[in-house]
Amino acid sequence: MDKIAVGPEAVGQIDINASVLDNLKAVAKAKNKDIQDVVATILNRDRHSKIIHELREAGARIKLINDGDVAGAINTAFDLTGVDILFGSGGAPEGVIAAVALKCLGGEIQGKLVPHSDEEVERCGKMGLELGKVLRMEDLVRGDDAIFAATGVTDGELLRGVQFKGHYGETQSVVMRAKSGTVRFIDGRHSLKIKPNGLID
Repeated sequence: MDKIAVGPEAVGQIDINASVLDNLKAVAKAKNKDIQDVVATILNRDRHSKIIHELREAGARIKLINDGDVAGAINTAFDLTGVDILFGSGGAPEGVIAAVALKCLGGEIQGKLVPHSDEEVERCGKMGLELGKVLRMEDLVRGDDAIFAATGVTDGELLRGVQFKGHYGETQSVVMRAKSGTVRFIDGRHSLKIKPNGLID
């Protein structure tokens, strides 16, 4: 799935069919920034070389990520991460997961399916999915009965990773609900002495 995602301030301003430059201009205007101050995040993959080149030509700042475009999309909705927009392609299921999170956060993601094989094209057909169609928030997550939860495994911009401290481990999680717009960060402490096989639950 080709994807573009932004946080609440730029909702309604992006267009996956528009150029990288036009989307950067739209986000810069929505967030009252110069393009040079807009931070775009994108998976560090060879397939994104053209987008990365266009971002550099436009003068935007780039945050390359090695994996986790779900986290990249979510980060657009939190000022503390410094990320303004996500570009690039990745897994379609991850696009839906990111859409659930952004629904809770008031952000936006758009996607277009890009099958890589005849088998994937056939699968899309069986599911009634139209190739080339722009998938918007209501296509990816209908209604507001949506909940998103995640726990950090390794350290990221939004969540700390798991930390082992002797006989216990610490985790940080986020739980969000679209219906109420509630976002909760939860710090957990887990005894490793009394859990079966030393697992954290």
